[in-house]
Amino acid sequence: MIDDFAKEYLHSDLRDIREAMLWKLDGLREYDVRRPLTSTGTNLLGLVKHLSFWESIYFGEVFDRPFPEPLPRWDDLGARGTDMWATEHETRAEIVGRYRRVWAHSDATITALAIDSPGHVPWWPRPNVKLFNILVHMLTETSRHAGHADILREQLDGSTGVAAYHAKSQPDKAFWEDRFATIERAARAADPTEA
Repeated sequence: MIDDFAKEYLHSDLRDIREAMLWKLDGLREYDVRRPLTSTGTNLLGLVKHLSFWESIYFGEVFDRPFPEPLPRWDDLGARGTDMWATEHETRAEIVGRYRRVWAHSDATITALAIDSPGHVPWWPRPNVKLFNILVHMLTETSRHAGHADILREQLDGSTGVAAYHAKSQPDKAFWEDRFATIERAARAADPTEA
C-alpha cells in the first residue's frame, strides 16, 4: 500500500512541476524564451528542451521502453550541451509538443511499472536502479530547473509563482523596489567593506 501511495505522490508532484515549467514560457515573445540570461547561456526554452531529452531517457531507455522519436544519444560527445538551447530552426511549438509527448511516454512507463521495477542507468556509479530512484531523480531534476526558470522569468518580466494565477496576485512594482532596497541596505550593513 505504501508503494502505491509513494508512486502516486511522486508522480503527481512531477506532473505539477512539468506544468509549471511550461507556464514559464506563457506570454513571452520568441526572443525572450530563447535568449541567454546567464553567462552560461541558460534560457527558458532550453530548459524545457533539456528536460524533455533527459526525461525521455530516464523513463525510456533505463526501463527498456525507448521513446519512439529520434533524439540525440546521451553518450554523443559532439552533441553534448545542445539540449540546453534551441536553434533558430526549432520552434517553440515543436519543443513544447515533444515535451508533452515525452510526458505521455513517461506517464505510461510510470503507470505500467511497479515502484520497485528494475532499471539500468549505465552512467551512474550504482547503475542498477528501481522506478522509485528515477521518479525521485526526475522530480529533483525538474524542480531544480523550475527554480532556474523562476529566476529567469522574474528577470524578464517580474512574474513569479508556479501558475498564472500567482502572477496576477503579485504586489506592485513599488512594493518590490522597497523590498529590494531593504535587502540591499541589510547586505551592505552586514559587510563593513561595502559601507
